[in-house]
Formats: sequence, structure tokens, C-alpha cells
Amino acid sequence: MKKIVPLLLLLAAFVVRAQHLPTLEEQISLRGAGSVQLSPDGKAVAYTVQTTDWNDNRYDTEIWLARGTDAPLQLTNNPKNSSMAPLFSPDGKWIAFLSDRGNKTQIYVMRADGGEPRAVTHEEEGVSFYDWHPDGKRFLFVRPDADGKKEVEKRYGGFEIDDEGFTLLHLWQIEFNPDQPDPSTYPCYETVDSLKTKSGCITWSKASRLTTGKFTVTAFSASPDGTKVAFSHQPDPLTNSFMKSDISVLDLSTKKTALLVSNPGSDSFQDWSPDGQEILYTTHLADTSANFYLNAKLLAIRLDTKATRALATTLDENFGSLAWNSAGIFGALWHKTNRPLYRIDPVSGAYSTVANLPEQVFGFSYTKNGKAFALAARNGNQLTEIFSGQVGDVPKQVTDFTSQIKNWKTAHSEVISWKSKDGATIEGVLHKPLNYDPKKKYPLLVVIHGGPTGIDTPTPVPGGVYPVLQWLDKGCLVLRPNYRGSAGYGEAFRSLNVKNLGVGDMWDVMSGIDYLDKKGMIDPSKMGCMGWSQGGYISAFLTTNTTAFKAISVGAGISNWVTYYVGTDIHPFTRQYLKATPWNDEAIYRKTSPMTHINNARTPTLIQHGEFDRRVPISNAYELLQGLRDNHVPAELVVYKGFGHGISKPKERLAANWHNLEWFGKYLWSEKIELPLNQKK
Repeated sequence: MKKIVPLLLLLAAFVVRAQHLPTLEEQISLRGAGSVQLSPDGKAVAYTVQTTDWNDNRYDTEIWLARGTDAPLQLTNNPKNSSMAPLFSPDGKWIAFLSDRGNKTQIYVMRADGGEPRAVTHEEEGVSFYDWHPDGKRFLFVRPDADGKKEVEKRYGGFEIDDEGFTLLHLWQIEFNPDQPDPSTYPCYETVDSLKTKSGCITWSKASRLTTGKFTVTAFSASPDGTKVAFSHQPDPLTNSFMKSDISVLDLSTKKTALLVSNPGSDSFQDWSPDGQEILYTTHLADTSANFYLNAKLLAIRLDTKATRALATTLDENFGSLAWNSAGIFGALWHKTNRPLYRIDPVSGAYSTVANLPEQVFGFSYTKNGKAFALAARNGNQLTEIFSGQVGDVPKQVTDFTSQIKNWKTAHSEVISWKSKDGATIEGVLHKPLNYDPKKKYPLLVVIHGGPTGIDTPTPVPGGVYPVLQWLDKGCLVLRPNYRGSAGYGEAFRSLNVKNLGVGDMWDVMSGIDYLDKKGMIDPSKMGCMGWSQGGYISAFLTTNTTAFKAISVGAGISNWVTYYVGTDIHPFTRQYLKATPWNDEAIYRKTSPMTHINNARTPTLIQHGEFDRRVPISNAYELLQGLRDNHVPAELVVYKGFGHGISKPKERLAANWHNLEWFGKYLWSEKIELPLNQKK
């Protein structure tokens, strides 16, 4: 017995650890991998890591480095702001990054083998994004123009003309001299004569402007030989102006710019060919009325003849963030609930998926010869990890963020599919409790993603503002449907809710519920529904069009397409999906608006909204709230102070989780849950 008892105790301890239900604070505090960058020789990987700073109520991003078999080490530590966008110099000796260290966002550099970072730029307006020039002796970057608003405000006070209160972004360059000492470490003497001259001074390098004009630069890259810069630009930085984007080429020796691609629809630069003779770009050609949901085309254009050719013409997904190296063209695209990395043959245009990779690739970086790569990726039971390897081999996992949840009760995911009312096949992710009993019928909570071109995938810790792990532990099922319009299912599927918003979405949600009910898995008398943004709109539509749910939560949701249309910052979204304005087809706006059937509402509804939301103006929340109250439906509005469309700080995200926990606890489980105070984090 002396040998058996310790073993039993050990097993019992393991069971206890394995049954740990993480607190909401623990979930929000998870460290996570972000962007990834491979060194030119393929031997080192720089990547970003996000952590949670509860004291300052922010998320912090810093840069880490992994080299060979050595343990990863943290490179940056900005106490008050983040460090991001790491880029190796062409010779691999330096790592540049962006950081705000008290003087707006600037370019910093540090040696790849360690040392203190130093600023390269000192721009009063800050730096928006940047890249190394191929010669490694300078940086190209984009920064805002000086807007002159302060001078206007001095005389006329504060005002803004709609769609004119913007600042243009232009392209600049600055020399990088690795041997230049920091000017602050040397004395600078001023003479006593009337000329006020100075002697013995070292000055910072000054940036020179490369582009001018009434446009804003949105993306750029220097040619492989460093003589030219290709860049995307649009008339202004307003959200809707992406549909008017074009591509130009700047000659760095003459500073002359020539327009290269200019279609009526959006044109977006992607990359240079390795020989510098072609440019890869995506385009909507003449389409300006359906580019929110139809695929962009992928083309290559020769600089000398302007001849174009289409690539990957049968790949039925939207392109973006493509890279062209000696081994081909690479890009990560959704395919149902997976996100494989695709290789496109630059000659034939044929494509294939890259083998031996994790199920979902979110970021990637290749060496120029295409022989080595690094990934930010995961499988459905993991958190996002960093991987690296040689082409053809199974990549090695560099990080171990998933170890944070090894003793947690996590969400186990199953991808299911069903037929909607009109015969469309809908997929969704179903989460079951750890002790799931197929003989039982469970309460059901439906969590609906935004977009509509978002997507839900298998994941062990569903995030956001919904306490899914807590609900699973209480004993319920959670369904996250990829309703019509979701990414990953092709252009035709993304088009299914055109002129059918809300209506078709409700078919998809309710048919998924019917599917689970017919399988005997759920208790249809105990159901709740929630979502944010487009998911909030669908939840609001369900509030006023069905009484199937015990409770609903509407996060930043549209309640009335007419009032939404006049207040949002993306008017074309509504015109494209509803194929009309309210003034020439009021019927379609009424058909798809939750408020049309507000008098039928009976479901207790929690409404959550950011105070300064421009994407879905908060008037939508107040309209739905008043309509529900006028019909004596229990309703509550929580306004998150200082936020726009998303809840981007940890404390308010914690509050939003608790508000949902309280609401559904009350109406599904008849529990009184109060916001806990004076708890240790």
C-alpha cells in the first residue's frame, strides 16, 4: 500500500489540475503570438507577443527572437507602449521595429545579436509603416502630412467638415548610418557672436519626401534592385476610398512617379517578381458595386510592355497579403474552417496547398530563395504558435503558448454541417462540455461572428466578450455558425445574403438549431443567442422575428438599416448588400431591419455598444432599446465609455464578459450573478 497511495495521490492531483476552470481574467491574460519575420539566412525568427497589462488597462506587444535551438528571448520592453513590425536588415545584422517611446511612433533599430535600440526617425507626425531599402542603407516609410489643424483651431475653434477632416499619408526615405553616434552623447557649443552658429554638433539624419499630391499611400515595396518603389494609393484615407485605389511606380533616381494600374474598381499592390520585371496585384477591375463580397482577381503586369496575365483563376477565395519569391507566389487563404498556405505557380497560374503545415496559417515569412520559412499558425486544439523550417519538411514548433492552457477546461471543437431553409449547406463549430453525455439534452447558446465575411473555427479558448468556457462548464452546448456570407466557402456562398440580410441569416441559425434538436442533443426551451457587429445585427433580427430564445445579447448591432445607412462610415456596404439606397427601395430596408417587427419582440435582450462607434453608430442601440421598452420587453443597454466598434482594453472586455454571464445566467439558469468587486486578478 505504501507504493500505491503516492501513485493514487499523484493521479488525483493530475485530475484536479486537469479540471481547472480558468477565470475570465486568466483567459483575457493569455499571451499570444502575432506577426512573424524570418532572417535573410533563415536561421533566426523575430515575432511579436501580446501580453495583458491590467495596471495600465492595455494590451502590450513586444518583440521576441528565436535563433537555432536556443530558447527564445525577449528583445524589446517598452513600459508604456508597444513594439511591433520587426524587420531584419538585408544583411541580417539589424532588426528594425516601430515603437512609441514618448515621441510618437518611430523607426528603431537594434543589433540582431543584442544591444540597446536607437531611434532612426524623429518625425513630429510619427511613422505609419515602413520597410528597409534593399541596400540596407536607408529606410522607406509612410507618415502623415502635417495637417495644420492647430492653427485653424487657434482662430476658429474645433470643427470638422464631413469627409474632409483627414490627413494624407505620403512616402519618405531616410538614410541609416549604423556608425553614427547618438547626438545626445556629444556636446554642442553655440558661439557668442551674433550669427548664433554652432560647432562640434552631430545632428540626426533628416528624412526626404518621395511622393506628393492629393492621394494617400496605403502599401509599398522597393524593387529587388532598389531603383523603384511600387505603391498603392487612394484619393484619401477615408474607409470607403479603398474602392478607388490605384498603383503607381516611383523612380528613386529621378523622383518621378508614373501611374501603372488604374481600374474603376480597387487595385492593390502585392509584391514584385524576383527579377523586378513584373508586379503582382489584386484588382476588382470595373466592379465598384459588389467588391464587399465578390472575389478580387489576381494579376501580374510587366513594367515594360504593361501586358497583364491572370493567375489562380479557379481559386475561389479572396486574395490578400501575397509574397513572391524564387519558389513561387505564396498566400494564406481560408478554406472552410482551415486556413492553408497556398503556392501559386507564377508561370502557369496553377495553385496547390503547401503540405505538412498546421491547419490554420495566419502569418508567414520566406527567405528570398524560398527555401526556408516561418509561420504564425495553429491547429484547432492549439493557441497560435510560431513555427520554422525548410521547404518540404515538417516545420518545428518554436514557441509553446499552448502550455498556458494544458491544465484548463477548454472547448473541444467539432465541425458540423446542416441544410438551411433554401438548401444551402451551412457549417458551424459545435462545442460540448467535457463530460458530454449523448443521452442528455443540453441548453444551447448560439454565438454568431461578425463580418459578415468573418469565420468561426475550432479553438480551445473562444475569445471576445462571451464567457464560453464558463457556460460549457455549467453544462450546455455552444454553436458558432458560419452563416451565409462567411469567408472560406467561396464567392457564391458570400453572395447568398445579398438582398437577404437577416432573413437568410435567420434561416441558417434556426436550421442549425433544428438539426441539433432532431438529433436529440438540445433542450429547445433553454436557448440563448448573441453576437457582435454583424453577429449583433443577426441577434437583433432574431430578437424581433422569433421567440425561440430565452435571452439574447446584441453587441454593436444594426437595428435599422435606414438610420444605420445615414450614420455609418461605410455607406457602400449597405448599398452593395441591399442593392439600393433607402430612398429608392425602402421595402428592402424594411424587410431586413430588426425594427420592422419590433412589436413582435418578446425576448429579454441585453444591448452592448461602444460610446463612439462609427461603424455601427450607437443610435442603433438606443433605437432597439426604446422599441423593446415600449413593448415591455426586458432590455438593458451597457455603453462602454471611450470605445468605438470593438472593446479593445482588458478591463472593459472583462466587464463585457461579466455582463453576458449575468444576463444569460438570469434568463437561462435563473441565477442571480453580480459583478464581483475587490477580487484579486
